[in-house]
Amino acid sequence: MSVTSRYRESWEGFWREASDEPGAVIWDAEPALTAGPHLALFEPHLADPALPLVDLGCGNGTQTRFLADRFPRVLGADLSAAALDHARRADPAGQVTYRQLDAAEKSETQALHAELGDANVYVRGVLHQCEPDDRQALVDGIATLVGDRGRALLVELSGDAKPVLMALASGPAGPPPKLAPVFRHGIAPGEVSDDAVPEYLRAAGLTVLASGELPLSTTEYRPDGTRVELPSRWVVAGRTG
Repeated sequence: MSVTSRYRESWEGFWREASDEPGAVIWDAEPALTAGPHLALFEPHLADPALPLVDLGCGNGTQTRFLADRFPRVLGADLSAAALDHARRADPAGQVTYRQLDAAEKSETQALHAELGDANVYVRGVLHQCEPDDRQALVDGIATLVGDRGRALLVELSGDAKPVLMALASGPAGPPPKLAPVFRHGIAPGEVSDDAVPEYLRAAGLTVLASGELPLSTTEYRPDGTRVELPSRWVVAGRTG
């Protein structure tokens, strides 16, 4: 199963319009607030930290470059060619390898696994933005990349995030500037129940090793100057036995 052309074009349109300015994209918070805390949750469960790390849904590569300072080989993968253009412009030294990937397409994840071998996989906020019919295929693709020895960390908005987003979007002036493009390009966060993520992982043959809750920082601020944080849940999974 491959993602629909409409969905792919939505992402291409979003990233073609997005600025290269750091923090211009609502979820592009600095790594000290995002990948850093997530890595602290992930590292204790890595069976082999020397495996390649795939940042799946890497976008403009802000978190990927942070991870590249901490793992021997890091690959940033994204559905959108325009997103990868942003990532490469921000990485003129070529610290990270970037690859266009439809992770819901079985043949593509199989080919990448054949190239890399087993990998650790970091996935932040991808599943809830995915078309419902593609979600299990996406998690199956993650399981393919993980193989026998890798581990996956998925961080997804929790059900409690929806009221926060709706309150932001329904203000008198409409959605704030960094949220508006998400809706305009038709990639508004979908609804994935908190219980669904572990079920997708189990159906893909992965075991949930750890899970919890953690606020997900954005680059948007409220009128009072406080940073918008969205409730999220994290899950570490891999094959055991």
